[in-house]
Amino acid sequence: QSQLVASGGGWVQPGGSLRLPCVAKGFTLDYYAICWFRQAPGKGREGISCIQGVNDTITDPYYKDSVKGRFTISRDNAMSTVYPQMNSLSPDDTAIYYCAAAIRGCGPYPFDYWGQGTQVTVSS
Repeated sequence: QSQLVASGGGWVQPGGSLRLPCVAKGFTLDYYAICWFRQAPGKGREGISCIQGVNDTITDPYYKDSVKGRFTISRDNAMSTVYPQMNSLSPDDTAIYYCAAAIRGCGPYPFDYWGQGTQVTVSS
């Protein structure tokens, strides 16, 4: 069955870094936009980043202002994984992080697949 699997979460001290791979199983990831969301305890879901599929002419990823300059989203060399590289983490980044895939691209479109979520905890 087609599925997205997110991993890489865990505990990190403030100022540290994490990478959260999002891997497609059962389908090809190349032509899907991959977006990341997070939900902090007691708060709503927040979209933080999105990267277009390889067929799109727009190559610059989208970043929410709260993570711009600290997070970088990219695809691996084999086009099998999409991940945010998250640097300069703070306690405000503590949340469950989700990846989602959309064949129609980044934007106000429905998502075709959702990952299961991975917990990120930033504390000293």
